[in-house]
Parts: sequence; structure tokens; C-alpha cells
Amino acid sequence: MSSVAQVEKSNLIKALQTRQQQDGYISDEAIENIAEEFNLPLVDVEGVVSFYTQFKRVAPGKYQIMVCDGTACHIIGSTLILNWLTDALGIMDGETDEDGLFSLECVACLGCCSLAPVISVNGKIYGKLDRKKLLKIINSFKKKEAAGA
Repeated sequence: MSSVAQVEKSNLIKALQTRQQQDGYISDEAIENIAEEFNLPLVDVEGVVSFYTQFKRVAPGKYQIMVCDGTACHIIGSTLILNWLTDALGIMDGETDEDGLFSLECVACLGCCSLAPVISVNGKIYGKLDRKKLLKIINSFKKKEAAGA
């Protein structure tokens, strides 16, 4: 194997990161394209994607919800927040709903400890949540979609 081929293959992770940044996830088509581009078997590219947790295999929803599970949020109730969201949206951590509207992800920390417990929706922070506030937020996005926004 030449050093040129080795250098090219060393860029596999960067290529996957770039594709995920463009598309929001790594699709089957992206794996096929990248495998072809790097002259690698599909299974090798799929192995890299499945090994690294940074790569997502599910297309993100229009509204990407992140639940903070940092220390302050965890103590004050992030587990409840995640459970309420799971019930309200019908999806689990790491999933996107069937309509492609909502994605749910539990993250280590959003850096808003004084507002615990918090979520972010497409980067906007919502804090000091209880069940009523949380459901009001989710319902506002559902109403927005129903109105055709």
C-alpha cells in the first residue's frame, strides 16, 4: 500500500464528519459514496460510523431537542424531563419521530446550570422546567407546524 493511499484513508473520519455536518447524519447513501471514494468495503466505513458515537445514523428532526443531564440538571430532574418528552413525542433518546419533526438527545451538559433543568430546541435554551412548562413548549412547536409555519 502506498503512502498516498494511507494518507487518503487517514482522512476517512474527516470525510464522515464533513458529510454529517452537511446532512445532519450519515445516510446509507453517504456510506456508499464515501466507501467508493476511499476504495474501501462498505463494512469498513460502517464499522467506523458505528464505533464513534459522534456519528448519527438517523436524520435529525426539524426541531432538535437536547436534554441536559449535567449534574445540576440531573439532581433537579432531567430524568423526569426526558421521560416526559419520551411520552409526549413517542420517541426515545437518539431517535427522530415518524414525521421528522422532533429529534431527542440526552447530552452531558448545556452549560446553563443556574436554569436547571434545561433543554435546548435548535440551540434555544428553555430552563427551570417542570412538566407543565415543558409540555407547553412542545405543544407550541406542534401548533406552529399544524398552522403550516
